[in-house]
Order: sequence, then C-alpha cells, then structure tokens
Amino acid sequence: MIQVEIYTTRSCAYCLAAKRLLSRKGVEFIEIDVGGDAKGRSGMVARANGRMTVPQIFIGPTHVGGYDDLYALDRAGQLDPLLARGAAPADADKEPSA
Repeated sequence: MIQVEIYTTRSCAYCLAAKRLLSRKGVEFIEIDVGGDAKGRSGMVARANGRMTVPQIFIGPTHVGGYDDLYALDRAGQLDPLLARGAAPADADKEPSA
C-alpha cells in the first residue's frame, strides 16, 4: 500500500475521525502532530497549498485535504483505489472543500 501521512493536533476531533476511518480500512499512516510546532505547521501549510486547518491528509503524492474530503472520497468509492495504487481520483484537480 502507498504511504499515507496525516497532519494532526491532539485536540482535533476531525483528526481523530480521519485516523479512525483509515484504521478501519487497515491503513497504516504516519501521523505528524503540528500542535505547538510552528515549523511543522508552516511546512504543512506550504505542502497543503495554503490550507491551515488540520487534519491535512496526503496519500502518496496526492493531497486529499481534510477529513471531509477523505470521507467524500470514501463515500464515492474512490478512496480504496487511491490507497491501492496511489493514483489520483478522476476529479483530483478540482479545488477541495474547506
């Protein structure tokens, strides 16, 4: 399976929900806690094209976005193929929701 990275903070309910969704699917992920880490958060914002909220989720080179984006991919049946091969979904070039 492809590398999955998730930027989080400890007090973030959406971060917990994203980690639960990935865990239910048996996905191992790298968690990067940016709470209290200004340099880490700055790196996340740069990598996430200016998005400042957590979680920010990356599957391979694909920036998924936040929990709502991850959940939407799952509901649309696009998350499992993305995890399996690391390819971007057909509409990955559209602007993700906030």
